Amino acid sequence: MNAYKSNLLVVAFFALHCTFSQNNTSSTRDSIVKSAWTVGLGFNAVDDSATPFGRTFLDIKSTWNIVPFPSVLSLGRTFNNGFGLVLIGSYNRYKTGKIVDGAINAAPRNYYAIDGKINYDLNRLVGETAWFDPYLSVGGGYSKIGTLGRATANAGFGFNIWFTDRWGLNLNTMGKWGLPEGSTKQLQHVAGVVHRFGIKKDISKKGREQLALRQTLEDQQQRTKDSLDQVRRTKEAEALAAQLEREREMERLAALEQRKKDEKVLRRKNIADQIRALGAVHFDLNSSYLSQEDKKLLDKLVLILKNNPTVALKVSAHTDSRGSAKYNLWLSERRVIRTVKYLIAKGIDTTRLTHEALGETHLSNDCTDHVYCPEEKHRANRRSEFRVVGY
Repeated sequence: MNAYKSNLLVVAFFALHCTFSQNNTSSTRDSIVKSAWTVGLGFNAVDDSATPFGRTFLDIKSTWNIVPFPSVLSLGRTFNNGFGLVLIGSYNRYKTGKIVDGAINAAPRNYYAIDGKINYDLNRLVGETAWFDPYLSVGGGYSKIGTLGRATANAGFGFNIWFTDRWGLNLNTMGKWGLPEGSTKQLQHVAGVVHRFGIKKDISKKGREQLALRQTLEDQQQRTKDSLDQVRRTKEAEALAAQLEREREMERLAALEQRKKDEKVLRRKNIADQIRALGAVHFDLNSSYLSQEDKKLLDKLVLILKNNPTVALKVSAHTDSRGSAKYNLWLSERRVIRTVKYLIAKGIDTTRLTHEALGETHLSNDCTDHVYCPEEKHRANRRSEFRVVGY
């Protein structure tokens, strides 16, 4: 894990070096890249634990396989329509003691993979940023772990952060589903530096607007110059300058007001994201008491609320589907009361809190009556959730 962190720091340092070594450091670009070749070099981590999205997903120590040197090479081509083709070769090494195919790996094994994928640039849907390129990808490949080979169907997502037209940072994750019967799933995470060449550009929307505005001003000035004498030209030039100054001031004030609105929206979004990221409080079966872990989560929530004293919060409590509806409604009332009382005891004003008890009416999964579910899925329904209702 320490080697992987060091690798990421190397990638980040190289990307920053590329940023400051280029002449063009302006964040405003009048043109955008429409098509190019891209070559990438970086590091990869493979999770072949057989349950990449299960409880072991973040258990990096026992499930991720990483080598402490550049281990993935890619070559790609992007096109005007937003699609791209990428060929990727990667190497890794499975250490003894890691989880592979649901079992403990008994001996070191080399991992080789070659993959091809089709990317689609999401900026085509949300608008060009010139520096941030998120994408979705699908494709296939072949992986070999020791003597075990498998064809895979792949899908994933990632993004490029372009520090200049040519240099950027790539981060992506790809899920690999083995096609032979009995094969397991893999997750492969990649972080690396990418370089573009053979670039073809087009003028951005902002660039076209600037060219049109410049041409309009030049035409107006030329007409004034051709039709008026020196005195009249001087007066009109002064009037034009005053008008442009007023327009610039109006634009500045409008931009300032818009920036304030954007900052307010962003601040609210950040608060909501912080609260959403905390997750929910979960209770034991037939219990409304808060565990120590739950209290730690609520303490983090209290800190967010104290740092944002105008935020109002709604707390909703739920149960799983077991038991009668009447009992579950009563139990959820106990849970929401204990949750709210804890927040109040930590200094949150009651006027900022509203709450509701919903019993088993809002399950977070398909564990309804007469449906068998493991305890873990039932526990997901026994919760108190938090939602911002006012700023």
